[in-house]
Amino acid sequence: MDTDSGRDLISDLPQSIIESILIKVPLLDAVRTSILSRKWRYKWATITQIVFNDTCLIPCNDKSIVSCNLVNFITRCLFLHDGPIHKFELNTSYSPTSPDLDQWLLFLSRKDIKELIIDIGEDDWFRAPSCVFFCPKLTHLVLVRCELNPPPNFKGFLYLKHLSLQQVIIPPHDIEVLISSCPLLESLTLSYFDSLELTIRAPNLKYLNLEGEFKDIRLENTPHLVGISVAMYMTDDIAEHFEQSSGCNFDKFLGGVPCLERLIGHIYFTKYLSIGNEQGSFPVIYQNLKFIELYQVSFEDMKELLVVLRMIVSSPNLEELQISSSSITTTADIYDLDFWEKDWPADCTFSKLKIVHMTDFSGLPHEIAFIKFLLGHSPVLEQMIVAPTIYVTDKVVKMLIDLLTFRRASPLATVKFVQEPL
Repeated sequence: MDTDSGRDLISDLPQSIIESILIKVPLLDAVRTSILSRKWRYKWATITQIVFNDTCLIPCNDKSIVSCNLVNFITRCLFLHDGPIHKFELNTSYSPTSPDLDQWLLFLSRKDIKELIIDIGEDDWFRAPSCVFFCPKLTHLVLVRCELNPPPNFKGFLYLKHLSLQQVIIPPHDIEVLISSCPLLESLTLSYFDSLELTIRAPNLKYLNLEGEFKDIRLENTPHLVGISVAMYMTDDIAEHFEQSSGCNFDKFLGGVPCLERLIGHIYFTKYLSIGNEQGSFPVIYQNLKFIELYQVSFEDMKELLVVLRMIVSSPNLEELQISSSSITTTADIYDLDFWEKDWPADCTFSKLKIVHMTDFSGLPHEIAFIKFLLGHSPVLEQMIVAPTIYVTDKVVKMLIDLLTFRRASPLATVKFVQEPL
């Protein structure tokens, strides 16, 4: 017993187990294990996942000293490292100089890097060196606030599955080439792009997250998409482009994604889809689509309303619908209530819809008619949650009370009024 109590059991563990322990602690603490004993001196130097963040820093009031210490720490860690580095993450509020970053990335390109994440400084940008494009085993690439220029001889990332570019400056043609040159790409995030007309060709893409000032978005050869989230910001230039665009945006964006399971459309998304969309037959049925969330839908614009109706009617297995209304007055279509009797099929049924959540409800005629329509055509509905706009008036309160009298196709359906927190 005495002999066993004096044994160093941890040091005798296999190197693979020690490595799995070291990668779970902050890198600075992992490096500090080198002082434990001679046997531990370089245990940390073979870990395959290296994460540099602000936990690697010793606090100091002088930002320049902290930045210098970070650069020295990263450089020393990399050049003492022995073996492959499969994951490298640099996520810090302190920005290294371009020569230092270029040196690190060149070193990593020779270390079988598979996951590369660079997010430095909230106000600083960096230019990605060409060696980034010659990391043949990359599977995961995240770049934030950088300038990206693929070299002419770039052949693509043949193993890349996850690509996230946030606030990245890259020529429009190059971003399309980059995406199409990643044949295994499954997840794509593009954030804070300006005035971009984008065509995405990615046959294995499953998850798409877009945010920015997009003039046009076309999905081609994306048959396996299951999750989409889109936020479109509006400028005068983009608004003018919308008015002049031809074709049906709904078909261009959602016409080739039959496997879709989850759709989230933020501000201006339904406005974008309404361009060129006409009432009629719906060629694509989304059998797997179970969740739809739409923000700032204008119930005063019949074209946007038709987009919403097209989505839910084309989704026979839809289970949950969340919609927030826009209070911006645009047209006089709100008084055309005959639409619900004359132009929409009375036998329409949402046979799987269980939850509806309407927010920013202001009592517009088409809002009320839409809720009445859902209540009357959803036989398994369980909850209809309505949250009025913060500008609640006596008129809105009366309308909310009137909702309680509407016919419900589901005997289990409850109508609940809630006030959203500010």
